Amino acid sequence: MDTILQFDSNLFLSLNQMHSPWWDSAMLLFTRKETWLFFYLMIMLVAFRNYERKALLIIIVMILGVIASDQLSTLIKFVTQRPRPGHDPVIGELVHIVLRKGGLYGFVSSHASNTFFILAFTTPLFRNRLSFMTLLLWTILISYTRIYNGNHYPLDIIGGWVLGLGLGILFYRFLIFMETRFFITRLPRFEKTPLKGGNAWLLFLTLAIITGTVLLIVYVFHKYNFITPPPIPQ
Repeated sequence: MDTILQFDSNLFLSLNQMHSPWWDSAMLLFTRKETWLFFYLMIMLVAFRNYERKALLIIIVMILGVIASDQLSTLIKFVTQRPRPGHDPVIGELVHIVLRKGGLYGFVSSHASNTFFILAFTTPLFRNRLSFMTLLLWTILISYTRIYNGNHYPLDIIGGWVLGLGLGILFYRFLIFMETRFFITRLPRFEKTPLKGGNAWLLFLTLAIITGTVLLIVYVFHKYNFITPPPIPQ
């Protein structure tokens, strides 16, 4: 275990030290949940476009799953009590922190768990390659920002992915159970209704537009010196 943790720390420092003021601003925006509100809404919209009245069941189960993921990841943090990189007495002074260190404990990452839950939950539901690749890229981007910003070790991210994967599979099966046992409707079953190509392209274009907008904002703000350096964490 000591060898694994040492490798994890070394890998974290290698990734975390690759930074610049421009990317600090971009990664700070990419990691914030507010940046992705429209993306979350688009996931709900394509569910309604594809599954009509049954989409409400999908959204309810998905929200319950995200809540479970967020709360379980928080519980695991307090059980394992692994310090975040910025709070680690061994490497804390070497960590590049963007804005703030975060809470005291970091294993597992709630960002990684929540986003991977959505990926794992929607993959067997949508059964569409483009939507899978879109959500996978989004998950990887969010997870990487947590390392770049100095909030999590790679092992924290992997732990979050494992938790999100397990919950995604569990809640998808719960969705199918609810549909077959209690949700009576004339519409085709989820297992026979993959996401249509047009809806998958909506997800992809939304991700591309949000990503491009963030990068453009950062470019403009840095070009015209609208951004002041964040305070150095104490």
